Amino acid sequence: MSIIEVTDLRKHYGDVEAVKGISFSVAGGEIFGFLGPNGAGKTTTINMLTGLARPTAGKISICGQDGIKNIKKVQRFIGIVPDESNLYDELSGFENLVFCASLYGMGKKEREAKARELLARFGLADTGERPFKAYSKGMKRKLTIAAGIIHNPKILFLDEPTTGIDVESAGQIRELIKELNRKGTTVFLTTHYLEEAERLCHRIGFIVNGKVVAVDTVDRLLRETRQENTVEFTMDKGTAGLEDALQKRFPGITVKEISAHKIRIASPEEIELMPFMQFFAANNIRIREAKIVRPTLEEVFLKIAGIKINRLEKKAEGGGK
Repeated sequence: MSIIEVTDLRKHYGDVEAVKGISFSVAGGEIFGFLGPNGAGKTTTINMLTGLARPTAGKISICGQDGIKNIKKVQRFIGIVPDESNLYDELSGFENLVFCASLYGMGKKEREAKARELLARFGLADTGERPFKAYSKGMKRKLTIAAGIIHNPKILFLDEPTTGIDVESAGQIRELIKELNRKGTTVFLTTHYLEEAERLCHRIGFIVNGKVVAVDTVDRLLRETRQENTVEFTMDKGTAGLEDALQKRFPGITVKEISAHKIRIASPEEIELMPFMQFFAANNIRIREAKIVRPTLEEVFLKIAGIKINRLEKKAEGGGK
């Protein structure tokens, strides 16, 4: 069941149309990734969904509420973690969380208990009394997420949650996102890290030049854009001379030398490993590893975006026909 429904959503800034009639839905309990290059409309979209920007046109439904007319009601159901922290430098981590909880009407005992719980849960208990300005970038990001969930929202909006922080902190934040989702929080995530989206998200929407060009699961996106079946073989001796011998034995394949001991075989048909293993054995070549190679999410994005952009350009040239 959809917890977010977006229909023909548009946003103009003067003569510039930043978001151009996008439509998509997010199911309750999923991590939905919203991906695209810088300037594609990701942050503008998340701002409209959270009430920080008013749409020029279109409809938003969140938790069954009109996300434009009833945005104040909607904001009780959502938590927001912007790309830049909105917490106060002079307040301590604990004081920031208590203040955020007070904005949602939580009583003093409840908000102080919740603040301490979240500091411990996010590994910040020992730094809770430090001023926020003394925190590292990774610590600031974790505290900002803690502030976004202090009122137990049904939906958490995360805008570029791991941008500009160290690898260890980024890994910790990804685990926190997974944990929140396991406990029932729906997560709407914008990121330009395609690998991050592949690790975290159940489904992904691609936005390019203000238009959503694809929405699907990672597996289906990878499968549907794969034109060839590819297997990579790593062997214990050099690959010199193998290319011609393989193509003669297996017509229709293409062979690419990746390194002195590694080759990649591609075919439009499904590749059966056994005939290749028999060929290598007959030629006294020991295979150390054979693995199926999937396209990366980056390759999928570039292909889908390229196809859609070409179609849009051709449509524009043809007068919209």
